[in-house]
Amino acid sequence: MAQYKPVDEKSTVQFTIGNFGFDVKGSFTGIQGMINFDAQAPASSSMDITIDAGTINTDNSLRDKHLKDDSYFDIKNYPNIHFTSARITASGKTGNYTVNGKLTIKGKSKDISIPFTAVPANNEFQFKGSFKINRKDFGIGGTSTISNELEVTLNIHAVKS
Repeated sequence: MAQYKPVDEKSTVQFTIGNFGFDVKGSFTGIQGMINFDAQAPASSSMDITIDAGTINTDNSLRDKHLKDDSYFDIKNYPNIHFTSARITASGKTGNYTVNGKLTIKGKSKDISIPFTAVPANNEFQFKGSFKINRKDFGIGGTSTISNELEVTLNIHAVKS
C-alpha cells in the first residue's frame, strides 16, 4: 500500500454557510497528514488529516478575527481541525469511495461520513469530496445569526511519499 502526503499549496478545504440569508464562503489552508490508499483494497486504506484552524479566510479580516475567538474556533486553545478515518469503502462506480471517521473541531469529536472520488496520476492522487456538518455539534458560534448547517468541500492533492 502506498503512502501519500497532502500538498497544502495544491489542496483546498472550503466551506459555505448562510449568514443573514446570504451565503458566506471561506477556506482553510495548512493541510497536513498522511493518506495510506490502495484503490483496489480500500478497506485497508486510512486517512489522518490535520488542518490549521488559524488559517480561516472568508475575505473579511474583521470576520476572520472574530471566527478565531473563543466563541467560534478558539484557535488559542484548539489550533487544529483533525480527521482520522475508521473505514474506507468503495461505493458504486470505479473511483468512488466513502470514508467514515472522526472529525474533531474545538475539542469535540463527531463521527462523519464523506463520499469522495480518488483520481490517480503519476505517483499522485486527487481526493475530492463534500459533506455537511452542524456547527453546534462542535460548539461553534453559540446562538448566532449564521446557519447551523454548513457544507464543506475538500480537494486534497496528495503525492506519494
